[in-house]
Amino acid sequence: MTDADATSATARTPAQIAEAAERRRHREEAREMRTREASQRKNTASKDGQWAAGDRTPLNPNEEMKSTGDPLRVRERIESMYSKWGFWSIPPGDLRGRFRWWGLYTQRRQGIDGGKTAILEPHQLDDEYFMLRIRSDGGQLSVAQAREIGRISEEFGRDTADVSDRQNIQLHWIRIEDVPEIFRRVEEVGLLVTEACGDVPRVILGSPVAGVAKDELIDPTPQINEIKERYIGSPEFSNLPRKFKTAFTGQPVPDILHEVQDVAFCAVEHPELGVGYDLWVGGGLSVNPFLGVRLGVFVKPEIAHEVWKGVVSIFRDYGYRRLRTRARLKFLVKAWGAEKFLQVLQDDYLGYELPQGPAPQVGVPGDRGDHVGIHEQADGRWYVGVAPVAGRVSGTKMQSIADVAEKVGSDRIRLTPLQKILVLDVDQDKVSDVVNGLRALELDSDPGEFHRNVIACTGIEYCKLAIVETKATAREVVKVLDQQFPTLDNPITVHVNGCPNSCARVQIADIGFKGQLVLDEESGEQVPGFQVHLGGRLGRGEDNDFGRKIRGHKVTQIGMPDYVQRVTTHYLADREGPEETFADWAFRADEELIT
Repeated sequence: MTDADATSATARTPAQIAEAAERRRHREEAREMRTREASQRKNTASKDGQWAAGDRTPLNPNEEMKSTGDPLRVRERIESMYSKWGFWSIPPGDLRGRFRWWGLYTQRRQGIDGGKTAILEPHQLDDEYFMLRIRSDGGQLSVAQAREIGRISEEFGRDTADVSDRQNIQLHWIRIEDVPEIFRRVEEVGLLVTEACGDVPRVILGSPVAGVAKDELIDPTPQINEIKERYIGSPEFSNLPRKFKTAFTGQPVPDILHEVQDVAFCAVEHPELGVGYDLWVGGGLSVNPFLGVRLGVFVKPEIAHEVWKGVVSIFRDYGYRRLRTRARLKFLVKAWGAEKFLQVLQDDYLGYELPQGPAPQVGVPGDRGDHVGIHEQADGRWYVGVAPVAGRVSGTKMQSIADVAEKVGSDRIRLTPLQKILVLDVDQDKVSDVVNGLRALELDSDPGEFHRNVIACTGIEYCKLAIVETKATAREVVKVLDQQFPTLDNPITVHVNGCPNSCARVQIADIGFKGQLVLDEESGEQVPGFQVHLGGRLGRGEDNDFGRKIRGHKVTQIGMPDYVQRVTTHYLADREGPEETFADWAFRADEELIT
């Protein structure tokens, strides 16, 4: 009882005194309840590290690193200190942590074999050079941007340049001394390295034919740009539990692998509300793959940025921060389910309900969706899509691609989520000039099937996590298999990954190779090789599935082309007609045909 209560109690009736006592009891109960809830939040926070549980105590070294200050601030130190003092002046927390917020990873020291990847300490794996990831949201580049990337590569990156399956360009051999000048030149042409890596919203995937496709429902470029301008580089989302991947497409059949993104917006036409987006959340691959879930709601284009903000805010606040292995959004969506996720999104972050909406169209088995070839645009002009082998190009080649485009009056180049390159806005009488100009650069618009359908990650050539070479292995597969099967009538995708992670999406390939050390039966020694996944498929609705793993079966790196040849031969002989895809066959085939 307070002093005021005590003083006034003598003047109150018994009923008033009882009422005051009841109010005090309710206050005490409320305090006890808040205490219990705080305790529960603390216990939950200790278990999973969710900020929404009320405790921001960092529970692992990565969270400790981020808790000391916004990692984006490291740019000031890069420009004012490290670029002047050299590589060995960079402390570990910046070198292997905060640098990623500006697209920089230390690359693998040359000559370290895959068997040492998990044995050596980070400083023993680090080279004194960096990979630099240049962000190109929606895969969109102008001629000037493509040319400047090529010049930077040639001048500072030993002429390296790879198209990643996140629609980025990656350069290698970058020196810390050159980084400020590279940043200046990248930004001068309107590109970013901001949050190209790190625990942040990474580059936004977009349909590479946005704004030009004949069957497009909506051009998602304005939505992509609005998110980029509002939120990329903002402290509001520069400390997420882990990376966050976004994708948008305006195509009626999605072409951005929406089922394996953290959040995806797929174009649909609502019977009453017009054209907008169907919303998917919680997809992802790596060592614990999950297909994204459809929330069943319709998102109007003008509120897409609000819905995106709500989803990424849930991840920031409720994502699991204790263990890095469980820190992706997919684990939260799996634990909550679609219904609860949508409820929290609407009630706590949007403040309004989203209407129900239709699902996007399902692709026909065998659909490519890679945009390789010569295609007419909605405006009567044409675009030409080509396939560099496993995304490997060079700075010199990027400049030459820009030259080819500029000569025919085009100012738009696109990168795709399947490591392809498109030149847009080509007049019909100039198409052959583009085709021939790109072919002279070994970029074919009508490549062999394996050339067209191979994807590979960076691999042991530069990546500190890798165990196996990937790019050269992919080139060998293309060389051998396109000679053996020059008229293959059904596409077979081959994805090559250098480690157990899935940067090259091995679980959704027809034939996916996951790098690891394997036993060579002839020598009895451990050698670089792969675990095999067969029959992965997306874009098939209820038939979506991850690839079939063959228990105990491994393939050596040297023997990988022979394995692909053998399995392809068995498929062609055993399939139930050309209409049966490799993925469908792989799931029903007897084990002796796929080993």
